[in-house]
Amino acid sequence: MQAEIKTILHEGVSITDAALEALLPPTSTVPASIHAAMRHSTFAGGKRLRPVLAYQAAVAVSGNVPEGIAHLGAALEMLHTYSLIHDDLPALDNDDLRRGKPTCHVVYGEAIAILAGDALQTRAFEVLANLATPPAATVQILSLIANAVGTVDGMIGGQVLDIESEHAKPTAELVNAIHRAKTGALIRVSIVTGGLYAGAHAEALRQLDTFGRKAGLAFQIIDDILDVTVDSASLGKTAGKDLGAEKATWPAVFGLDESKRQAAQLIEEAFAAIEPLGDKADGLKSVAHYLVERKN
Repeated sequence: MQAEIKTILHEGVSITDAALEALLPPTSTVPASIHAAMRHSTFAGGKRLRPVLAYQAAVAVSGNVPEGIAHLGAALEMLHTYSLIHDDLPALDNDDLRRGKPTCHVVYGEAIAILAGDALQTRAFEVLANLATPPAATVQILSLIANAVGTVDGMIGGQVLDIESEHAKPTAELVNAIHRAKTGALIRVSIVTGGLYAGAHAEALRQLDTFGRKAGLAFQIIDDILDVTVDSASLGKTAGKDLGAEKATWPAVFGLDESKRQAAQLIEEAFAAIEPLGDKADGLKSVAHYLVERKN
């Protein structure tokens, strides 16, 4: 990994974790069990890619990481973690490993895990409502993120499509719809709201949106590839789950080699979309490169 991306990721994790530590109730707060469960999954060692993308989108707009944006990053990470807790439940993917550690329901039971996911989602929107942004920008950020985690072209809708497509013959149209919603929507909105936080104008937001759509899809294609090419220890979660559940994945439709080619092509198209932002977008490009070159 190049020194630049190492620095970007390390700093992103550091400021996000500090914000999460301050924003999440401590385990000493009653009811202790729910706060312990929330923290168990939140601090299980995630790469904080969505917050990092938000920070670098802000840099692409303003040239620096704006003060207070770590609260946006923390809220995005809470939403991502809530989705992982619920995705791992026996009723969905039934997984006992996440980020190399036992999943929330394995440690705390299904009832507390469900409520921990719910609590992370509600806390995220509370944090978003109190961002240090002008009221109009705050409302727009709230609206965009709520839409991205919702049922119409959003994360929850993508999860439903994913569940209902198991054991069905996958098609290009189906996997595209699932990936753009289930994973891509939150990645895209992380980038767009990072730009919004930094005061991006309409044209810059459009460019960031295009970048986010393409980079988000590339990210999920690589996730599909890793599921069938990397072992569980390296992946940090149970490998081969998608294949075992006969899920609709990119390699199932296009094969591994073509999937890799398409992911690389999407990143090149993403770069082209933010070319007008100039050198300030170099950090964002570095993170996008990392998304398709990572091994877990």
